[in-house]
Amino acid sequence: MNDPVLTGTGPADDTIVSRPGRLSTVLITVTGPDHPGVTGALFTTLADHRVEVLDIDQAVIRGHLTLGVLVVSPTDTAGLRVAVERAMAAVGMVVSIDIDLPGAGERRTATHVVVVLGRPLQARAIGALAGAFGRLGVNIEAIKRVADYPVTGLELTVRAPDDQALRTAAVAIGSDAGVDIAVQGAGIARRAKRLIVFDVDSTLITGEVIEMLADHSGTRAEVERITTAAMAGHLDFAESLRARVAMLEGLDASVLDAVAADIVLTPGARTTIRTLKRLGYRCGIVSGGFTQITRHLVDDLGLDYAAANTLEVIDGKLTGRVTGPIVDRPGKARALADFAGRYGVPLSQTVAVGDGANDIDMLGAAGLGIAFNAKPVVAEHADTTLNQPFLDPVLFILGITREEIEAADAADGLVRRVALD
Repeated sequence: MNDPVLTGTGPADDTIVSRPGRLSTVLITVTGPDHPGVTGALFTTLADHRVEVLDIDQAVIRGHLTLGVLVVSPTDTAGLRVAVERAMAAVGMVVSIDIDLPGAGERRTATHVVVVLGRPLQARAIGALAGAFGRLGVNIEAIKRVADYPVTGLELTVRAPDDQALRTAAVAIGSDAGVDIAVQGAGIARRAKRLIVFDVDSTLITGEVIEMLADHSGTRAEVERITTAAMAGHLDFAESLRARVAMLEGLDASVLDAVAADIVLTPGARTTIRTLKRLGYRCGIVSGGFTQITRHLVDDLGLDYAAANTLEVIDGKLTGRVTGPIVDRPGKARALADFAGRYGVPLSQTVAVGDGANDIDMLGAAGLGIAFNAKPVVAEHADTTLNQPFLDPVLFILGITREEIEAADAADGLVRRVALD
């Protein structure tokens, strides 16, 4: 009886055809120094034997090629083996051929993408993760490098029988090994994000604006104390904001521009925003800080949206009050929804990045919530965490590689790697 094979090359509905004789599944693995002509030589030989290609996977690491090709052969496999071995020997490659390998022809669907980021990325972290995978019955389908700067990043495509067990293991291993491990569902949803919002203080920028303002009023120590308690979730944000802003009463409004000129972007912030905008993302900021500062960031980075509090100024002086509704924890989530609504983007296609307790609702509302160097209470409510002092890894979590980033930058003459400590 003839075995049916899906051709997949006809009209919208797959056509089932039959071939005479027994069909064999053949896995061909080619290794050796990477150079032009290898793939051409292999597929010329395969064409002569009328095989059907089911799958191809290729990796090049430091000039060494590993190429795997899975085919169905309707012809004599002994002849195919000899022909492929001769062709690969002629181009200086080593080949192994497995015929009718159990399970080789099965369709295997990945369930998760796991991104591992470290500086450095130690072998023990990968070993611990691989060991956990074995215990949990998680199978690695593919591994590729996504970054070599400013962190080393690997993306693992896996099949996992238990989503929660995989995520729990990733958190434990990441904490123990000092690396970031982000787990996301595989599939189209991961690549469908269209809008991103960043918290400002200690996320998009390195400091806390209200503490910088408090330097001018001599109240920094007390403001820092209240800020730390509020960001850890120990104080109501709106209450803490009013208490801190009251300490700024009487400051000349000119200090706002002075502080804006002194803010320092988190390393990688420009690269991250620039890359996302190239890809068509809408980019915005949602801050518990102040509009008098965030407007400078909007202009500087070309942002699409900003929500923040406004310091009241009368007769050129800060009154120690804010005007209008306070952008607090629920206010940040509302701002994200407003931003998404303006551009017709479902919340499932949004990303939020933040570090403080007042970001929790926003992180939870977004399709992907990323806790950035966050307090423990925040990390517990996020989809994934980043604990590196750079924003670039946000891109790697979204499936954008360093190579792709720098290729786009090179086209605009922008490639520049800064020496890291």
